[in-house]
Amino acid sequence: MAFIKRSPWIFHYDGSSCNGCDIEILACLTPMYDVERFGVINTGNPKHSDILLITGSINTQNQQVVKTIYEQMGYPKAVIAVGTCATSGHFFAECYNTLGGVDTTIPVDLYIPGCAVRPEAIIDSVVQSLGILEEKHKRRQGAQKMGAV
Repeated sequence: MAFIKRSPWIFHYDGSSCNGCDIEILACLTPMYDVERFGVINTGNPKHSDILLITGSINTQNQQVVKTIYEQMGYPKAVIAVGTCATSGHFFAECYNTLGGVDTTIPVDLYIPGCAVRPEAIIDSVVQSLGILEEKHKRRQGAQKMGAV
């Protein structure tokens, strides 16, 4: 993990949720769970982030916002769909303006099911995403050597 130096920056976006998973993400920052011990920094700017945590489903009003956030992130990037709403739409799936989970709009690397997701699962997924970031970086380096990028 030499590329990211074990210090990923995360950006959290609440799509359209009940805020249960958002509260659990915030719990990860408290002294009880202390996600910062892994070097994780919660940033307010997607341009500075490596990992995008999304809670809630995608609807017609936030679809373009989610696409813009994703496009603003540098490469490599990892997307984590946090909670059942982000993975499938859950309670909101039958609403007239709901499009479904996050993967209806942008590619997702990790899915964390649950309502609401436990902080331990969120921390575990952030740690797992470090490997995903490293793998994407290696693939890009290989593509550049081959002249594809």
